[in-house]
Amino acid sequence: MTIASTEQTEPDSRADPDSKEAWEPKIVAFLCNWCSYTGADLAGVSRIKWSPHVRIVRVMCSGRMDPTFVVKAFAMGADGVIISGCHPGDCHYSEGNYKALRRVHLLKRLLKGFGISSDRLRLTWVSASEGDVWADVTNEMTETVRQLGPLRLER
Repeated sequence: MTIASTEQTEPDSRADPDSKEAWEPKIVAFLCNWCSYTGADLAGVSRIKWSPHVRIVRVMCSGRMDPTFVVKAFAMGADGVIISGCHPGDCHYSEGNYKALRRVHLLKRLLKGFGISSDRLRLTWVSASEGDVWADVTNEMTETVRQLGPLRLER
């Protein structure tokens, strides 16, 4: 799989606010089953408004996140990726979130090598009782990606 980025230097015509089809970011979020997914669910049942541009993929643990999942998400059209897990020390699998932290540091360097801004990847900790935190994370990430513009990858 070859990935090369041509980060946007000129405004994309799809991003024109007067256009009928204004560009909106596509963000994929990988959430741990035990904390972050439950926190996102709490945000939903509590009717806390969070970005509709985030699509959730539930994984058993943030430490089980294979780095190729992130690369594949970008290759398939995601403009940003969030990885969210339990707070350090609260992992259902003891140290999965520390493993995720090491992988994200590696992935950010890898993405930089591809010419993709490391701001397009975010690691965060959200517990099951933090629906409001989940909403804030998604809204902040959406604004960050919106400012970066669409990710254009050469295929």
